[in-house]
Amino acid sequence: MADFNKVLTPGDYEKGELNVVIEIPTGSNHKIEWDREHACFMLDRVEPMAFAKPCNYGFIPQTIDEDGDELDVLMITDQPLTTGIWMKAKILGVMKFVDGGEVDDKIICVPADDRNNGDMYNKLEDLPKQLIKQIEFHFNHYKDLKKPGTTEVKAFEGLASAKKVIKASIERYLEAHPDLKFKQDIMNAANEVKKAFEDASK
Repeated sequence: MADFNKVLTPGDYEKGELNVVIEIPTGSNHKIEWDREHACFMLDRVEPMAFAKPCNYGFIPQTIDEDGDELDVLMITDQPLTTGIWMKAKILGVMKFVDGGEVDDKIICVPADDRNNGDMYNKLEDLPKQLIKQIEFHFNHYKDLKKPGTTEVKAFEGLASAKKVIKASIERYLEAHPDLKFKQDIMNAANEVKKAFEDASK
């Protein structure tokens, strides 16, 4: 299996696009997590069926959230996605979330190319209100049988807020991987030179 943190970038989040790896399908009570150390997926635990995931759950490669893990994604699709696939996603917003006193925000996305619904979801407000309520209820209560009161959904915020969370998570990853940061700085400089030439030739 590919090490997603080596073969994928986070994507062009400034343009509202991300690369996302799926861990848990909609409707599953299996808490499947990406094991960064072994570069594979593992079943961390089996949740009560009452707390099956209301949407697909995944992560953005080459990011580190404030809790030390990859930045999480809530991926909204009509049908469950398969563990282990990666996809291009459109950012809608962010669910501000605290788990056990740690910030554990979730970026809310949809597929970048969804021809089934005509790409109808372009901002957080486009999602069904009932779905947002279900997501909020799930994350407020899914640990209640073992650790009641340890999770709290703080707010749902839009694209601008999501970009700030993503940017900070990418910066944490680059700080932990200075070799990658050096390569990215070189690529950014090359892209700036290329853009300058293109602008000058117009």
